Amino acid sequence: MPLRILLVEDEEDLAVATQAVLQREGHVVDRCSSGLEGWTLLSGELARYDLAILDWMLPDLSGVDLCRRARAAGMGLQVLLLTARAETADRVVGLDAGADDYLSKPFAMEELLARIRALQRRHPGYREPLLSAGGYRLDPRAGTLLVSTSTGEVSVDLSGKEQQLMAYFLEHPGQTIPGSRLRNELWDLHQDPVSNVVAAQVRLLRRKLAAYGLPSPIETVPSKGYRFAPLGGNET
Repeated sequence: MPLRILLVEDEEDLAVATQAVLQREGHVVDRCSSGLEGWTLLSGELARYDLAILDWMLPDLSGVDLCRRARAAGMGLQVLLLTARAETADRVVGLDAGADDYLSKPFAMEELLARIRALQRRHPGYREPLLSAGGYRLDPRAGTLLVSTSTGEVSVDLSGKEQQLMAYFLEHPGQTIPGSRLRNELWDLHQDPVSNVVAAQVRLLRRKLAAYGLPSPIETVPSKGYRFAPLGGNET
C-alpha cells in the first residue's frame, strides 16, 4: 500500500538514492536535510505522514529528538531511525525515544524496503495489499488493475502515480474528493500548489483505461472534485 513518507537525511547522495527507491515502490516522499525542517513538515497542516525515516545525526535537531518531539505531540506515525551507531545502548535510546524500528548504516535498499513492509504489517490499520471496489481490483505488488467485465477480467498495467491515484479512489468509493485533497495526499509538498497535476493525471488514467476498451470509473464533479463510480461518469 502506498505510504506518505517523510525522509530526513543530510547525506545528499544517500537521501536522493533513498527517495528514488521509495518513489519507485509507489510511495509519496517528502525529503529534507535538517531536523528543524523535518519538524516543520511533520507539524504542518497539509502533510499527514504514515512514516518518518530519520537520520540520527542531523543539523539543528537530532533524529532522536525529532522523534521525541513527534511523540510528545501525540503523532501516531511510524518512525524508522537510520544511524551509524551500532551499540546496543544507542538502539535502546532510539527505541525509548519512540522509534518503531532501527536500521544501521550502511544498509542495503532491499533491507530498508523490507523494514518498511514489516512496519506496515504491524500497523493497526494494515490491510492486505489487494484493494477492490465495484469490480475493480488493484494489486500494487504486480502494478496492475484488474477489471471485471461481461466478457471476463481485463488486466491493466499502471504507472506508479496511476497506482497511487487508483488506490486512493478504491479506498474512498462513492466519495467526492476535492482535487486539492488529492494533490496534498499524493504529490510532494514541492509541487506547484496551483498546477493542474491532478486533472492531468486523471486524464492520463482515463486514456489508459480507454486504451484497454474500458470506461472510466472516475467522475468529474463540477466545482467539487472527483468521485469513483464503477459504472463510469463524465470526463470533463
